[in-house]
Amino acid sequence: MKNIFTLALVAMFAIGAQAQKFAHIDSQKLMSELPERVAAEQQLQDEAKKLEDQLGIMGNELQQKYEDYLTKRDSLPDLIRATREKEIQDAQARIQQYQQMAQQSLSQKEQQLLMPIIEKMQNAVNEVGKEQNYIYIFDISAQVILYHSEQSEDATPFIKKKLGL
Repeated sequence: MKNIFTLALVAMFAIGAQAQKFAHIDSQKLMSELPERVAAEQQLQDEAKKLEDQLGIMGNELQQKYEDYLTKRDSLPDLIRATREKEIQDAQARIQQYQQMAQQSLSQKEQQLLMPIIEKMQNAVNEVGKEQNYIYIFDISAQVILYHSEQSEDATPFIKKKLGL
C-alpha cells in the first residue's frame, strides 16, 4: 500500500512537472523588427540632427567671435578686451549647457517614443503567456539566463503573430 501511495505521488509530481511550460524570447531582436521602432528611431535621428545643427551654428558663432578677438586683441583697450574674453567664455559655457540639455532632451524623447512600443510588446508577451499556459517567458537578450535547454519553447512566433508581424 505504501508503494502505491509513493507511486501515485511520483506520478502526480511527474504530471505536474510536465504541465509546467517555460519559454523564451529575444526582446531586442523582436523590438528591432517592429515597424513602430523603425519610425521611432527615425524620429529620434531627426531630432538629434536638429539639435546638432543648432550646436553647429553656436560653434560657428563662437569660432567667429574668437577669430575676431584674436585679430583685434592687441589693439583693444583693456576693458573691451576683458569684455570680449568674458563673452567668449560665456558662449563656451552656453554651448556646454546646450549639449547637456540636448542630451537630456534626446533621452526624454527616446523614452517617450519607446514607452508605447515596450508596453505593446509587454502586453503581447502577457497574452501569449496566458494563451500558451507558460509559467515563465525569459528574455534571452538580457543575458541574465545562464542556461536554457532545448525544451524551452521559443515564444517569439506567437508574440510576432500577436503583434501582427
